[in-house]
Amino acid sequence: MTAATRLPAETPASPTVVELFTSQSCSSCPPAEAYLGKLAGRADVIALEFHVDYWNDLIYGGAGRWTDIHSSSANTQRQRAYAARLPDGVYTPQMVIDGRVQAIGSRERDVEAAIRAERQRPHLALHLSTATAGRLELKIGDGTVVGERSADLWLVHFKLREETRVRGGENRGKTLINHHIVTGMIALGSAPLDGEPVLLDTLTRAPDEGCAILVQARDQGPILGAALCPVAGPKAS
Repeated sequence: MTAATRLPAETPASPTVVELFTSQSCSSCPPAEAYLGKLAGRADVIALEFHVDYWNDLIYGGAGRWTDIHSSSANTQRQRAYAARLPDGVYTPQMVIDGRVQAIGSRERDVEAAIRAERQRPHLALHLSTATAGRLELKIGDGTVVGERSADLWLVHFKLREETRVRGGENRGKTLINHHIVTGMIALGSAPLDGEPVLLDTLTRAPDEGCAILVQARDQGPILGAALCPVAGPKAS
């Protein structure tokens, strides 16, 4: 089987990427975060949790405010870029599936339907392996499979799991459990969609961290292919 081979729907060439936009200050977000935790354990999904920062300055009565320790303006900007072309604007908890469709993150039935629909679409097959000197070798399938000639290549860093005792805001007094918390995204340039191998620099990551490679259409369009970094290979910090 070559990298460009289109696999049947029940065996996708690439996992479906589910991005949750959330905040520790949002009282309706914990159910969506728990659901993302379940998605994070599935082989057919790459689950990523993006904490936005626009909740940080909101005051919730006597509980005051809470600054989400995982939040960043970059995550908010990513959500706003999706909102520019997807319906329903910016809100939490919002899940974006393969950069194509969005759904309320706590509505599992709607998200599962979107995941099933995405499996019907062609995706690029990404092959990651350890090369010499600990570098990571990446091969991406032929872009004609998805009708694209160029795309962006991203390295996503995430923390596997963390518990936080919230002391203010809508979730005051709760202990929240978060999974696959995005801590940064690095642009790796243009994605080679011709199957030619690319060597990525040696990377390191802590035992409680993971990383993923995303191939995304220009201007934060649909996600064309994705893969988790090999457990035994180079790791992201």
